Amino acid sequence: MHPVRSLVEMESHLASIRQSPSDEGMVEMIVSRPITGGRQVMDNADLNIDSGLIGDNWVNRKDKHTADGKPVPGRQLTLMNSRVINAIVESAERWPEAGDQFFVDFDLSDKNLPPGTRLGIGQAVIEVSALPHLGCFKFGKRFGKDANQFVNSTVGKALNLRGINARVITSGVVAPGDPIRKIL
Repeated sequence: MHPVRSLVEMESHLASIRQSPSDEGMVEMIVSRPITGGRQVMDNADLNIDSGLIGDNWVNRKDKHTADGKPVPGRQLTLMNSRVINAIVESAERWPEAGDQFFVDFDLSDKNLPPGTRLGIGQAVIEVSALPHLGCFKFGKRFGKDANQFVNSTVGKALNLRGINARVITSGVVAPGDPIRKIL
């Protein structure tokens, strides 16, 4: 297994992370979660307004954030900056463990993408949610205490190092290498 970097090593990547493209970036990896704990790297993905990422278990999984356990549309998709996950682990083979569906070379900070911002991603359109995406127990278990400290720090929260939540506005196909760009 490829090791996780130390907090000092992670922090040394902040300058590169801050240089992520802010208007148009690129989709680097797509991962579905067909079952809890399962991961599948995808060559392309269908995004659907009602189901999110087709083949992902979001629509069927109980949501701990709602009283009735129904999924929250604002949590259909999660995106993480590929420069951030690269700062945490030494190999892209471990990226899927993060549990995010899209790894993008794109500035996901609050300043660049306030809630409500619409993004073109491949042929689809998604909208950034106001719902926070923070490092949790599972993320810490997979990548260690330093990784959680890195993404949940004051700087980490401002830059959305753990990533963002989003929902599908216009269905479409997305593939690695496709652009991700601000449209609103």
